[in-house]
Amino acid sequence: MTFRVLALLALALGLNAFAAAPLPWKLVWSDEFDGPKLDFTKWAVEENGHGGGNNELQWFVDRPENVRLENGLLVIEARKELFTQAGQTRAFTSGRLRTKHRADWTYCRVEVRAKLPRGRGIWPAIWMLPTADKYGSWAASGEIDIAEVIGHEPHQVHGTIHFGGKWPRQQSAGKPFALGQGTFADDFHIFALEWEPGVIRWYLDGRIFSAQTNWRSEGGPFPAPFDQPFYLLLNLSVGGNWPGPPDAQTVFPQRMLVDYVRVYQRTP
Repeated sequence: MTFRVLALLALALGLNAFAAAPLPWKLVWSDEFDGPKLDFTKWAVEENGHGGGNNELQWFVDRPENVRLENGLLVIEARKELFTQAGQTRAFTSGRLRTKHRADWTYCRVEVRAKLPRGRGIWPAIWMLPTADKYGSWAASGEIDIAEVIGHEPHQVHGTIHFGGKWPRQQSAGKPFALGQGTFADDFHIFALEWEPGVIRWYLDGRIFSAQTNWRSEGGPFPAPFDQPFYLLLNLSVGGNWPGPPDAQTVFPQRMLVDYVRVYQRTP
């Protein structure tokens, strides 16, 4: 088949036969967690007991018992203990980190090598939120969930986007992926997301398992809301509307272990 025929066929399929190959991904930000303590130029540790809008049961606390570096790993630990702060008492403590006001990106590839815990009521998450709510409050300005595991389904990871209107007019789209054997608590896995104009793709250990190209925002035209800077979050929640509360078989403490976080962009 001649090049001319191939070009005409490509055009008929809506493709550009002469389009250049995409630029390679280039590392622009990372944390390998190899130092003696957390790098606060990259991360902030949140402190709140508001329940994350999901009726979660923990206080997120900035202290070594809940957030620390250990043997080249970031450890986020959920503990069963009464904790009172600002007049609010919770039955569990845990940790939540974010890069807000330190680093954010519009279009990128995120890779996180992590080991995620199991147990009813345990909810580890690797995700992104908009730095500024340009299109309105959640979820009109979007949310990108790179990887979430619900502790009573420890063999399955969820990749999801939230968009549409302000609560309660939000919409979601996503797809779970189940391991053939074992759980995400048994070993480390690489959770990755590629976010480009008009498409978001999810990968596990280098294998694509989901892609989304259809979303909307009440605050602006497509590709809003996913055309603005987003920052990263890592946290380990206890309870909440989705996983439900821990039960008598849930063991504490629970630990989310992160080997590295790497962010790439297609830069010349």
